[in-house]
Amino acid sequence: MVAFKALHGETISQRFTSFLLEVGALRFGDFTLKSGRKSPYFINAGAFDDGRKIALLGEFYAQTITQAIHNGDLPVDIATVFGPAYKGIPLAVSTAIALASAHDMPVGYTFDRKEAKDHGDGGIMVGTQLQDGMKVLLVDDVMTAGTAIHEVIPKLKSQADVEIVGLVLSVDRMEHIANSHMSAVKAVEQEFGFPVFSIANVQEIFDTAAQMTEPDGTPIISEQLQEQAHNYFIEYGC
Repeated sequence: MVAFKALHGETISQRFTSFLLEVGALRFGDFTLKSGRKSPYFINAGAFDDGRKIALLGEFYAQTITQAIHNGDLPVDIATVFGPAYKGIPLAVSTAIALASAHDMPVGYTFDRKEAKDHGDGGIMVGTQLQDGMKVLLVDDVMTAGTAIHEVIPKLKSQADVEIVGLVLSVDRMEHIANSHMSAVKAVEQEFGFPVFSIANVQEIFDTAAQMTEPDGTPIISEQLQEQAHNYFIEYGC
């Protein structure tokens, strides 16, 4: 991992930005997103590719969850953390481990199969099995349009009458959905009635990264990149 000269900030968003840069998950440049938008930055979930990195990521999720519980925005009696296959699987597992080991909050973890299994234990869910009335917390990486959430909620509801209490993201891109001025996060909150949290939003990430330098003293975010990001946020930001 690359060591960056960073601020010694105490906020979780500052520490998370440093972590993303160190593991190479936060990249700046010219990227075409699944939505077709040309973005000056990209969050690469594939960078969390060993035990230490995914454990640290799980702890960031756990800290965000426990803070939301402390603030009264999430219930304390969450039964299981659900991560949609495939990227959500290590998120759910590492978050459940961090909640149990570092925060004395034992919870289950659940994820879905892409196709139902017709032998052995069968079914479409793996891990803690869903039951009526169970409080379920969703975890995912980055939301741009909310497509994955629209796909996974009917799947959850088809298994049991669970109560989805919230969604925790790694990064809120703070972008509006197509043909609307509403952000994807606000649209999900409004449609499904549960809160959405993020470890950091893109504004916090850029504010922190703008004050950081490479090991040789070069600014991480150049003036050209700042201009590209500014134009991108004007066009797509909320």
